[in-house]
Amino acid sequence: MNRLILSLMLATASFAPLSHAVAAPAKQAAVVRQAPATVHYRTAEIDGVNMFYREAGPADGPVVLLLHGFPTSSHMFRNLIPLLADRYHVIAPDYPGFGQTDAPDHTKFAYTFGHYADMVDTLMTQLGAKSYAMYVMDYGAPVGYRLALKYPERVSGLIVQNGNAYEEGLREFWDPIKAYWADGSSKKREALSNLVVLETTKFQYTDGVKDLTRISPDNWVHDQALLDRPGNKDIQLDLFHDYGTNVPLYPQFQAFFRERKPPTLIVWGKNDKIFPEEGAHPYLRDLPDAEMHILDTGHFALEDKLDEMAPLIHDFLDRKVAR
Repeated sequence: MNRLILSLMLATASFAPLSHAVAAPAKQAAVVRQAPATVHYRTAEIDGVNMFYREAGPADGPVVLLLHGFPTSSHMFRNLIPLLADRYHVIAPDYPGFGQTDAPDHTKFAYTFGHYADMVDTLMTQLGAKSYAMYVMDYGAPVGYRLALKYPERVSGLIVQNGNAYEEGLREFWDPIKAYWADGSSKKREALSNLVVLETTKFQYTDGVKDLTRISPDNWVHDQALLDRPGNKDIQLDLFHDYGTNVPLYPQFQAFFRERKPPTLIVWGKNDKIFPEEGAHPYLRDLPDAEMHILDTGHFALEDKLDEMAPLIHDFLDRKVAR
């Protein structure tokens, strides 16, 4: 009898609700991931030229203008743009003769840094950008600084990456180019032809980089294909000569720094032989409050130091530009 009662009690217990004995598993919080920024690829007609530019971010966000160097294009910013576009209206044009922008015959179009600055100015006016922070690199420095001389009040900040404004930054690499500035002869011009060949293009991406597995070969394949277009060599040789017109403007660039004191972030690849570290430190003479980070990399620092540079750049913009 006792066994029967015990069996009935156990059977009844087996059908009892388990809610009091075993806690229901807690619902996991939903993981919200922000969708990648959409980058738009557009063109604007300026001076009869179809000027290509990349654009991303909120239309009403603070504007960040990205100005590329030689021998590349806005392609150099392809990985940075989405990282800034969560909050900033990012605009990255290609100059004529570079990237996806038209490349008119050099005998019919003025390939000069002054002309480039004017065209970028027109583009920014068309896009309604009344102020902007500028990321300047290599050729982007004289283009951006010429723009700053025209409208100093529009510059809300500077991000300087291997972009020169001081004679200390023009070292041995520039000697043959300086010789071309001096006499403009065909012999001196042709001597610079080695600057537009594949070996040199690859060198600019790989020299001074510790881990070459971080550098995509797509970079020099992309750039060299565009350099090799018919007539493009003469475009580049014209620009090498015109670069000499930037040097007399260095005192005006420096006066702009001193007088306007734009918030400035300097992120510089110290192993760059084209624009070496010696060109970075003089900025502090005129911009003593600039934030400087010297990185262990070469000319195209974004290619292997994006993981370090993007947080620095975003934080700088958040503190100094988007206030």
